[in-house]
Amino acid sequence: MSQTHFGFQTVDEREKAQRVRAVFDSVAPRYDLMNDLMSAGLHRWWKAYAVLVADVQPGQRVLDIAGGTGDLALALAPKVQPGGLVVHTDINETMLRVGRDRLLDHGWALPTVVCDAERLPFADAHFDRVTVAFGLRNMTHKELALREMNRVLRVGGKLLVLEFSTVAPPLRPAYDWYSFHVLPRLGRWIANDEASYRYLAESIRMHPDQETLRGMMHEAGFGHVDVHNLTAGVVALHVGIKT
Repeated sequence: MSQTHFGFQTVDEREKAQRVRAVFDSVAPRYDLMNDLMSAGLHRWWKAYAVLVADVQPGQRVLDIAGGTGDLALALAPKVQPGGLVVHTDINETMLRVGRDRLLDHGWALPTVVCDAERLPFADAHFDRVTVAFGLRNMTHKELALREMNRVLRVGGKLLVLEFSTVAPPLRPAYDWYSFHVLPRLGRWIANDEASYRYLAESIRMHPDQETLRGMMHEAGFGHVDVHNLTAGVVALHVGIKT
């Protein structure tokens, strides 16, 4: 029986997906508010930068994985018009429902699909861009998910992975103090869920650092991978080109 990590805990692989689902079922109603509070609004800038680097053009097809409450899908949808399409997906139905309702409130009726990034239900070479923001670290088999993202991209297509990463050494003591003392308390006060936000802090520490993830993307079939460190490495944008 294979094991993996859930934050700092070691769990059975089959158990991790259930636990991650429970986390996001719990935090979905206050997810956007908590993102604003946790990052002092910086998450909006990080996502806007990812959209800029994606360089999406009218008529292109974009797959948004772990799209959750729809921030990236909402930003990308106008850019593929006329004639393009953004497919909004997540493994967590509760998060996806929040995102779908938000998109509809803004006038966008996008295809919305509950799916597992490790087994994408799309044809080979179907998309021009694949995006995943703050979702890769929650996946059990990251290597498999990255290969699937490569598979559904056309040659020359671009994968954008926006994720918490390894912060610059001078900032680590302050960042660790904030992550393990302030963040869980915010979760308790705002979302009535301290444990889920403690898991989120732990999951960041268990995620591969910038160069390790770059190597994983190369191994998944991306011929060229750029790394953009944002906010001193608190977040990194990895951009892979399928060759």
